[in-house]
Amino acid sequence: MSEFLNELLFLIQRFGWADLLDIILVTAIFYALLAMLRDTDALVLLRGVFFIVVLLGLFTALFDLPGFSWLISTVLPALVFAIPVIFAPEIRRGLERVGRAGNVNLFTRMRDVDKEKLEETLIAVISACTRLSERHHGALIVMQRIQGLRDYVETGVPMNAQVTPELLLQIFYPNTPLHDGAVIIVDNTIVAASCVMPLSASGVLNRSPERTMGLRHRAALGISEVSDAIAVVVSEETGSISIAQDGKMIRRLNIDRLTNTLHAFFQPAETPRSEDLLSRFLNIFNPKKPGDRERGE
Repeated sequence: MSEFLNELLFLIQRFGWADLLDIILVTAIFYALLAMLRDTDALVLLRGVFFIVVLLGLFTALFDLPGFSWLISTVLPALVFAIPVIFAPEIRRGLERVGRAGNVNLFTRMRDVDKEKLEETLIAVISACTRLSERHHGALIVMQRIQGLRDYVETGVPMNAQVTPELLLQIFYPNTPLHDGAVIIVDNTIVAASCVMPLSASGVLNRSPERTMGLRHRAALGISEVSDAIAVVVSEETGSISIAQDGKMIRRLNIDRLTNTLHAFFQPAETPRSEDLLSRFLNIFNPKKPGDRERGE
């Protein structure tokens, strides 16, 4: 016991800021990996791999099996090359999220957004979704933000038409040629209809107690996982309206919640004025105390 305490004290004495930074970085990497694989089928696979590795490690440590130990030590390094292949979709999705992080507000401020046309587009989408929901007509409307959707536009039928409720109602009318697939809206224009979207590999819908989420909802989640687009879904069975964004699904929206949610997603961030930036910079070096008052009062 005394020897263990001496070794522990020796380690504590040698512990420095570099060691603390090392622990924080390793923890952050594992946290990012688990967050990337959350709500996916790959997380179950990762648990299985971890369980097998731990079990084999304990088995080889408790029993003296030279042949089996040699086989395990030879096979396990191959997992280093197998992991990128097994988790390729999750790694790609995580890198895309890292690439999009923090850029939405920046590009939104830089772009010359036509607020009047954007408001007309949102009103048309909200009106169409409300009427589609009342009639129980299924629909999937994908609205591009910053990241381009050219690859998915090419899978559909080109339209290049103005966004109107009547046109959206006609597109998603049952048994029409353009009913299946998604409508893609870019810069307040319907660029294509009947577009094929990637299906989500997430386990969010699989754990849902409801059985009303089909291919449209999986497609909405899928496009939100690979891009920063906003996908609005109208269920054909229940008529409920949902929004998919960043791999998450907001369900059972009424008109007010749908309006507020869409406006929140497409609200451009205000650029601070130069006077405000200068005053913030000066306040850092000369903060005012609560009891201070300006002279002349």
